[in-house]
Amino acid sequence: MRDHQRAGTPAGGHLPAESNAFVGRAGELAELAEALRGSRLVTVTGPGGVGKSRLAARAAARCVAPHGVWQLDLAPLRDHGLVAYALVEALGLTDHTSRAPRETLLAHLAGRELLLVLDGFEHLAEACAALVADLLARLPQLRILAVGRCPLRLAGERLLPLAPLGEDEAVELFTDRAAAQGVPVGDGAEVRELCRRLDGIPLALELAAGRLRALSPTQLLERLDDRFRLLTGEVRDALPRHRTLRTAIGWSHELCTPAERLLWARLTVFAGQFDLDAVEYVCSGHGLPADDVLDVLTELIAQSVVTREETATGVRYRMLDTIRAYGADWLAATGDAERMRRRHRDWYMGLATWCELDWFSPRQAEVAERIEAELPNLRCALERCLTEPGEAHLGQYLAGSLWFYWVGCGRLAEGRHWLQRSLELETEGGARSAGEHPRLKALWVLGYVTILQGDPVPALLALTDCRAEAERLGSATGVAYAEHRTGCLALVTDDMARAERLLRSALERYREIGELNSNVLMGQVELAMTRAFQGDLADAVRLCEDVRQVCEDHGERWALGYALFVLAYAAWAEGDAARSRALLTECLGGAHGFRDLLGSVLSMELLALVTAAEGDAAEAAVLQGAAARMWPSVGLPLFGSAYYNGPHELCEATARERLGDARYEECVRQGRRLGWAEAVARALGRGRALTSVPAPRRSQRGGPGTRQPAASPTRKGGETAG
Repeated sequence: MRDHQRAGTPAGGHLPAESNAFVGRAGELAELAEALRGSRLVTVTGPGGVGKSRLAARAAARCVAPHGVWQLDLAPLRDHGLVAYALVEALGLTDHTSRAPRETLLAHLAGRELLLVLDGFEHLAEACAALVADLLARLPQLRILAVGRCPLRLAGERLLPLAPLGEDEAVELFTDRAAAQGVPVGDGAEVRELCRRLDGIPLALELAAGRLRALSPTQLLERLDDRFRLLTGEVRDALPRHRTLRTAIGWSHELCTPAERLLWARLTVFAGQFDLDAVEYVCSGHGLPADDVLDVLTELIAQSVVTREETATGVRYRMLDTIRAYGADWLAATGDAERMRRRHRDWYMGLATWCELDWFSPRQAEVAERIEAELPNLRCALERCLTEPGEAHLGQYLAGSLWFYWVGCGRLAEGRHWLQRSLELETEGGARSAGEHPRLKALWVLGYVTILQGDPVPALLALTDCRAEAERLGSATGVAYAEHRTGCLALVTDDMARAERLLRSALERYREIGELNSNVLMGQVELAMTRAFQGDLADAVRLCEDVRQVCEDHGERWALGYALFVLAYAAWAEGDAARSRALLTECLGGAHGFRDLLGSVLSMELLALVTAAEGDAAEAAVLQGAAARMWPSVGLPLFGSAYYNGPHELCEATARERLGDARYEECVRQGRRLGWAEAVARALGRGRALTSVPAPRRSQRGGPGTRQPAASPTRKGGETAG
């Protein structure tokens, strides 16, 4: 897992470092720190904009937790059923099994002493309360800091209601934010009156400070007076400070130009972070020319309506939930909300399509990072497709197009969730508008996902359904993918003769339709595995060297890792431990960078055998222990396969003979105590964990002399299965 001091994911996972931007709140910070020391569940409550999240982040960053501090921002999430999935993601956990995400959390967090921050839970309060209660009951070392507008209402919950800033702290915050705008102001009567009028609510103060480039404090106060008089009593059942905040946001909204108001409203269709390209596509038109979007967005940033953030994928933007909610009301009032949601869906369907095609290229690492960053918006797009009448085929297309992310980047459980939901819906009319037979693609991807989860019965059902439907519809592509993944299922269940027959047939079908992509290359690697397990190492090496060459030509790194695994297996079988280690080092580094736990643990198992062959039985046992800890997150250890289990048993027998049973078991226990990243770093013989995918050594997009795999002589790119 990754703690808050290391790079986090776009979904949460890390906390912002402390900065000088935090003003005041010394007393509340001390009170919260004391509460966290004495209670396992602390909830910070208060109205929107009062500074709950910032205070919680400050306190959490100072908290001592041996296994880290982790944050999950729940504001972008809308589906109650995804709360546990989102927490698995925020914790940086990878689980390939078919078990429920709550069970994954319990298994991974057992015995760990950490602090979990759940921010913005109020719209998911019931689902969050149920999950929190279960986690606290079964994980005695876990502490949770919840942040929202209401309590979770659980036994043992300690509440810390957060009030607005006092006058002096409010003035300090306002003057600090004014200085950041390049407009120094003092703490005179006008400033103090302004801060009193805004009730010391930090968000309201920041919005007001954002106007200082155009208005003086006196002018701000005059305009605010008018706005308060106009809107006082607008919402009679709201708390006074809720009215104050809404009034302050409304006042800031009123001071915006028509173009700024329009963009503010339209930006509310995004979940979490978003980038400029998406804004220009989704929000332009109908009164807002695309060429003006950047200038208008820049003004909203200057006014603190939008926040600019530097991320691993470049500059991205975010809106506070309170500001988004206000803008969403305006969007609904314009009658344009439905069109905006359709454009949002279309943009992210297009993004998924582009990323799927670009997965088979030197940009695999970039694609993986991009999809990770866009996951909240992709979830929104999927949810729309699966809840709007007549759009189930679009949901199937989108869930199927993301196969490379579900399979290659450790997101099998969530992928299965969306695929199954999409396939449960009927797709009458328009079924081909999102590609050739999107239901077929969703079926074979579901089959692939469930195979990797070690769940063969639903895998076989999905693949059988896919083949029958593909034959009925005359889809050669659908038949090829169904046959391929059925061969993969036969491979992991030790039916080598059937696996070889199906894989050869599928590869021939790919050749006939001109299909070449990462899936096709994986089919050739899987065929090589059948040959290696049946004793024909020379043929296995030939097939994988062919794959290796094509991967080098196209910059493909994910399928390459599995080809390297087979080549390492052959090198070990031929007595060349040094070459086997070199191949496995490259394989493990790449798999770890992609969060591909299956590739990682297979490499770890074989590295243990190579280590034993090199004479270090103790280290081999440690690596076996590390692999044993990984397997519960992958599925049935070594698929329950006698073929895959052979190297493991040989390694164990060798190590036990050299060390004795007691010493061997002690070394295995030592390995089991290693975290995933720590184990990978140790296996690679380095003092650091890899956090990114290695760049390809060579990258050519076709061209003269480019070799093709024996199974796929053409260069048609992209995963085009219907």
